[in-house]
Amino acid sequence: MPGIATMSLDSMFCTRCGDGFEPNEKIVNSNGELWHTNCFVCAQCFRVFPEGVFYEFEGRKYCERDFQVLFAPCCGKCGEFIIGRVIKAMNANWHPACFRCEECNIELADAGFIKHAGRALCHGCNARIKADGLLNYMCHKCHGVIDGEPLRYRGEVYHGYHFTCATCGVELDHTAREVKNRPGYAANDVNNLFCLRCHDKMGIPICGACRRPIEERIVTALGKHWHVEVCL
Repeated sequence: MPGIATMSLDSMFCTRCGDGFEPNEKIVNSNGELWHTNCFVCAQCFRVFPEGVFYEFEGRKYCERDFQVLFAPCCGKCGEFIIGRVIKAMNANWHPACFRCEECNIELADAGFIKHAGRALCHGCNARIKADGLLNYMCHKCHGVIDGEPLRYRGEVYHGYHFTCATCGVELDHTAREVKNRPGYAANDVNNLFCLRCHDKMGIPICGACRRPIEERIVTALGKHWHVEVCL
């Protein structure tokens, strides 16, 4: 806010017009520069600053409106001027609250984003779209793209490393086997997943066609075991 000078009038001149000051005249003092009150105006519209508030740029003072028009960036979404934090992305400026994922609409200012086909996307939406486009799988647990064969469990697909073998504790992969109706365990217990080695030691027969364990009706033929309903 500008102050009012009370020093001697000797050798005092207005910064704008260069004239001196009259006795008892109010003088505006802004950062050591002196002004007549009617000379202390916006460099663009030449109007007195509302409530004395002004913005300074390259030595010139502007009212808030003209400063925004001349220098403040406009938001790429709402079109309003941005005062304060500016997000620069996608060749535009944004209010933090306006820069959002074009799929799920979450804010991206602090979460980060990925440019995909000219659109700003959050990491989750980008992974989903990438998976759809490449016909890859998306992990049911972490929602990340699965490179390669997924671990299939209870009708969903997963990265194998989200699970460990119920017997030896080794990290699993797509070859993991689920043992249903395991004595002493509930049907929804995650401890019914086993690595292939531990599973084979359990003596549970493997279907000769689909290579999955056979836990219900079984047919033995040609030296192999088979699911009855699907694989014969």
